[in-house]
Amino acid sequence: MLATIVTTDREINQILELSANNSKEAITKHEKEREGFISWNYSLDLLRKMHQLNPSVIIKNGEQIAGYALVALKEAAQFHIDLHSMIAQLDQLHYNNKKLSDYRYYIMGQICIHKSQRGKGLFPLLYQKHRELFKNRFDFVITEISTSNQRALRAHKKIGFKTIHTYVDGIDEWKVVLWDWSNLI
Repeated sequence: MLATIVTTDREINQILELSANNSKEAITKHEKEREGFISWNYSLDLLRKMHQLNPSVIIKNGEQIAGYALVALKEAAQFHIDLHSMIAQLDQLHYNNKKLSDYRYYIMGQICIHKSQRGKGLFPLLYQKHRELFKNRFDFVITEISTSNQRALRAHKKIGFKTIHTYVDGIDEWKVVLWDWSNLI
């Protein structure tokens, strides 16, 4: 299996299906604790618009998507209301004594691996492809993870993500994590 980028509507539809099957509303409490979960739900229209700005990274097993990692550029905030709010908050945070708004970054919109493919090294493969594609355009990738999603927090830490902020909103407690590429070879 190789990491590549989204090129077809069929792949976008598979992302939607994989996302729906792993949303926190669709799985049991036990699955959430053991497997992790997806926090945001995307519409087909929203994903198409995001992919027009920049295709996301996927891993395919034959014709079926085994995992995805959504690219959410700051420009997507024009039509992605939740992303707009997220970026407004992020840009006020500091990292290495500079405001995040002074850096070139993009958002990991969501990452998910098909249940049958977990534990096979796809998670780091998705992020390696992100780094390969974006390290010359961006200083880092950033995302927010629910503190109740311990599997996701551990997996991101293993990749090299660092927590730079924690906050609580009306939905959950969140860790803002980033993967700084400036010190990586």
